[in-house]
Order: sequence, then structure tokens, then C-alpha cells
Amino acid sequence: MRVFKHADFISCEDKNRIFKYLVEKNGEIIFTGDHLPDVCANVELVDLKNRCVIPAFADTHMHFASFAFFNSSLDCRDVGDFAQLDEKIHKYIALGKKEKVILGFGCSAHTVKEKRLPERRDLDKITKQPLMIVKYDGHASVGNSAMIKSLPASILADPGFDKETGWFYLNAFYKAINNISQSVSLPALFRNMIAGSDYLAGKGISLVHTSEGVGFPLDLDVDMVRFANRGLPQKFHVYFQTMNVKKVLRRKMPCIGGCFATALDGCFGSEDAALKEPYSHNPKSVGTLFYSQQQVNDFVKAANRRGLQIAMHAIGDAAIGQALIAFELALIDFPREDHRHIIIHADLMNPAMIEKAAKLGICIALQTPFLYWQQEPMEYLQKILGDRIKNLIPLKSMLASGLVIASGSDAPCTLPDPIASIYAACNHPNPQESVSVLDALRMHTSAGAKLSFDENRRGTLAEGTLADFVVLDQNPLKIPAEKLNTIKVEALYLKGEKYTGQEHRGSAGLFFDSLKNAYPS
Repeated sequence: MRVFKHADFISCEDKNRIFKYLVEKNGEIIFTGDHLPDVCANVELVDLKNRCVIPAFADTHMHFASFAFFNSSLDCRDVGDFAQLDEKIHKYIALGKKEKVILGFGCSAHTVKEKRLPERRDLDKITKQPLMIVKYDGHASVGNSAMIKSLPASILADPGFDKETGWFYLNAFYKAINNISQSVSLPALFRNMIAGSDYLAGKGISLVHTSEGVGFPLDLDVDMVRFANRGLPQKFHVYFQTMNVKKVLRRKMPCIGGCFATALDGCFGSEDAALKEPYSHNPKSVGTLFYSQQQVNDFVKAANRRGLQIAMHAIGDAAIGQALIAFELALIDFPREDHRHIIIHADLMNPAMIEKAAKLGICIALQTPFLYWQQEPMEYLQKILGDRIKNLIPLKSMLASGLVIASGSDAPCTLPDPIASIYAACNHPNPQESVSVLDALRMHTSAGAKLSFDENRRGTLAEGTLADFVVLDQNPLKIPAEKLNTIKVEALYLKGEKYTGQEHRGSAGLFFDSLKNAYPS
């Protein structure tokens, strides 16, 4: 038993409480309040030195296997021009990693002075080693000539491959990434996962909703993350990105969906997010719906009948409308009171859509970091969306309707950082859609737990929940909203134990040893 004291404890419950003491026993919270009971008179005391404590964070949408891979490889997000890209790649090569392919992430036309994406000819000037860089939104990539030459003819024949520029889109992109991922050893992938897990812990994250099922052959990422969940410190809920209900049922998984195979449209960066009205700068384009309404209806109906929780990517208002029609028909066909089906992103929701989603009990897994995304700046979104920008991620309107909304990172698209995400929620570019600090905290704690049916064990500082909490250097309820991004995560406690990294945790060492035995190099 431990008593944690000298902190502002913020419970993040529906009826929020702030108290002075938290008592943990066997990994659970057994008491919270301002006056200690007599039973705690002679137990271990942990002095938190006047810090602030909140429940550990949840990230309600990421692609963990991909994030973990890119977190340990070549991140190109911060380059300011192609010369810096050249320098970064050569520094990476100089590390001497024994990789058959150099795979990077994060190129954007908005962050380089050339104001365009690199093409095959640009990458050919940098290296003769096979090189591919994935676009910042995770939906396309570009390769140099050596990379392209190494790929099977069937990928290069796909209409999504642009021979002239070296860019891979749609199915050509997915096929190319699947092919490249085969060159990475399983022990290396698991090492990446451990490093990625430590990164998340450093940001105070203990609960992760991850969409898997693309980028690895035979859906290997799905099984890897499910297996890794036994030893990594966070709890992972895996959403299988497929419309094949039987594949999910065979694995006895409770949820289906995510992006890619269950994406109803594209994204703003590629201007294929599906809109009801044309893009403001291109009156000939309304984006792309990847499936017919009937296809989406059939998928949602089948998954709903089997009791699965369904999550679907929908960014544009046309795609969101398609998702809502399918959910409504499926719930008429097979009513379920507590399904907690999810729309991921839901970037452009008008009032009618918000009202309908609330009526159907749909949850929203959105990403407030998109509101301050350097790789896709607001000026660009204003150009392509025009006045519709006022409806971009309408947080306050969603909450006012009664929708359960929770935030995440969509990593590797943005780096997981709940503090930055909370800042964005409270400083929305449209001030009318900013939310209170307490609501923003709940979006990253208790609401995240609700999306995965974890609210009885996680997401709040309440008796009977796990003693998973974050120590902050400032109380977010006591500083101006514009200063929220100055808050630092000082520590993460999991089941009452301070997290110090997996190299210091015996269970993780045994876990990694078992992986090496199961998957020798």
C-alpha cells in the first residue's frame, strides 16, 4: 500500500473532483480524498512535491506498428528543403544500419522551401541505395530508381504508381509498403515496438487504440501487436483494418476497422477526402468515396450483427454521411444499445450530422493535433475548403450534442503528444469551437477509456480503477489556456509503480527474451 500526497489530484470523472491524497494497493486505487483514513497511518508515503496528477492519457487512434517502425528509422518531418533532406539521409546512412531498404517518413510540400514534394529524380541525386519516403499523411510514398527497380512488376503495373514521378498511391502504395516490410526482421520490429512504447510512456500514455492490418504481409502487424500487448506496459486495443468479418472473428477480436481497408475516403493532403460540394480551389473535384453506399451498408450490417465494435475512417462530409447512413441501417436491422461504434477523424461535421451521430450513439475518435499541423497548415485547408473551415473538427458543438469524443494522434502522421493535443482543443483556430480545459482533459483520459469499454478500470482517478496516472509540473486548471503547451510530463505511474523504461523492468526483459527465442534472427 502507498499513499501519494502533496499534489492536486484531478479525477476527470463526469463529476470531477480535486483532492489531496490518493491511496494505492495492489495496483488499484482504494481511496481518494482530502483526509487520510486511520488505516493509512503507517504506510509508505510518496511525496509528489506540489505537482498535479491526472489519469494516464489515452491515444484513441494510431497505427502503432508503423509508428514504432518510423520512430526508430528516418523521420523527415523537420527538413526545410531538399538539401536538408539530402543531409539527413546521408547522416542516417552513416549510422551503418544493416538495412536492405531505407524507409523514411514525413515529406510535405508545406514545410520545404521548394513548395513541392520530392520526386524520383530528387531522391536519385541523394543515394543509389533503395530509398522510399512516405508522405506525412501516411497515404502515399515516393521511391528512387533503385527502390522502384527492386519492386515486383505487379506493383509497378498498378494504376496507383506514377512512373514519371516515382510516387505510389492507393493500392500501389499499400502493396509497395507490404513488400518493403518483409525485409525487416521480426526481432528488429519488436525492438522498435519496445522503443515506441517507451516513447508513449514518456508522453504519459497508458491506453492505446491502434489500427493494424496494412504495411505487413499476412496481417503480421495485427498479430505482432496483439502478442506484444502481453509484455508492453500500455494496454493496446487492436482494430483490424479489414472488411472481412470472418478474419476478425477467427482471431476472437471484439472490434473491426480503422483506416485503409475501412477508410471511406482519402485525406485533405491528397485532396481525395470526399466532399458534398467541390473543393474551393478545384470546382471539378469532390474527392473520392472508396466504396459504394451498398458496400459500406453490407459491411457494417454484417459486423454489427456479429456484435463487433466498428470503426471507420471518414474525413470529408460526404464520407461521414455515408458512414452515418450505414450505421443507422445496421442498427435498425439489429438494434444494439451500447455498441460504441466509431467514426475516426470526422473532420467536417455539420450540425445535422452531429445531431444524427449523437442520436445513433456514435463515438468520435478525432485528432486535435490536426488543428496545428505544420505538415498540413490551416492556410492550405482554408484554400481548399473555403468557408467550410469553420466546421473543421467542431469540438464544442460535438460535446454540446452529447457525443462522446476522444482525441488521439493518428501516429505516425503526428507524433503522440497529449499535452499538445489538449492545447489545440482549448485554443481552436475557430474560437467558438474551443473547449474547456477540463473537457480537453477528459477527451484524453476518461472519454478514451469509454471508447474501448474500459471506463470501469481506466481513465479516471476513482476508487476501484487502476493506479495509472501522470504527474505534471503544472496544474492545467490553474493556468491560461494559451499556456497549456508549456506543461511538462514529469512521470508516469502504472499500477502505482513509477515507470522508468523497459530495460529496468524484469517482465519486459523476459518478454523480449521470449521474442528472441520465438523469432530468432
